[in-house]
Amino acid sequence: MDVATGAGRVRGEWALPAGAEGPARLDEGVLLYLHGSAFAVASARTHRGITSRLATATGRPVFACDYRLAPTHRFPAAAQDVAAAHAWLVAQGVDARRIVVAGDSAGGHLAVDLGATLRDAGEQLPAGFALFSPLIDLSLDRARHRERAVMPDPMLSADRAARLLAHHLGEADPTSPRLRFDAATVHGLGPFLIHAGGAEMLADDATHLADLVRAAGGRVQLRIWPGQVHVFQALSAVLPEASVALAEAAAFVRVCLDEQPATDVRAIAGEVAAP
Repeated sequence: MDVATGAGRVRGEWALPAGAEGPARLDEGVLLYLHGSAFAVASARTHRGITSRLATATGRPVFACDYRLAPTHRFPAAAQDVAAAHAWLVAQGVDARRIVVAGDSAGGHLAVDLGATLRDAGEQLPAGFALFSPLIDLSLDRARHRERAVMPDPMLSADRAARLLAHHLGEADPTSPRLRFDAATVHGLGPFLIHAGGAEMLADDATHLADLVRAAGGRVQLRIWPGQVHVFQALSAVLPEASVALAEAAAFVRVCLDEQPATDVRAIAGEVAAP
């Protein structure tokens, strides 16, 4: 799907619950999914394994945003496309209070940025955030420290990831508020569900984000899965832990959308217990 909107061009695809013939019943809630891979590769298509399973498990349509990628398009192009996709969903009649934002890796960074941008603009916040292996510290200092103190990531080194991120950042100041998150960034956002693998370099990023949410007075569920790799949820066809993790994420989404339909997100947050 590729449409032009007043907020910009929106590209992406729908993943629908089993048996659905179209993205109907948008009044029951929608997941906006933001894929990862260092802002430089991948797409909605590469992440169908996750989005299709989330659609089936939640019974809700999932819109996977195909944002522009580096190095052709640098910061803040991806964030602008995500904001345009959110605005387009609302324009289609989706209640902004009934959108859950989900994402993995770099998509986690984009999800937090979207929430903070909406809050600062006085817009209605999403019902919640479900993040897998979120990339939070774009300096990768935490990832490098984990590599030295715990173990190397079996999939990707921090130095290689940094080279990919450099294509996205370009001349942007990595210490700017939109790139270096703190407790003020996540104030008023949530609830959050955050999963990461115990064998990946971004496990400390996941813990750091959870700490920021708690410091800001928010609610968060954090789970580090022992021995699992980066975005292991994509391996649900062969990995039992991935299926369990997606089921937990789906349950979180249902709480956000079912327990307090069309209410303020802060009321929903009270239904989600911290670990």
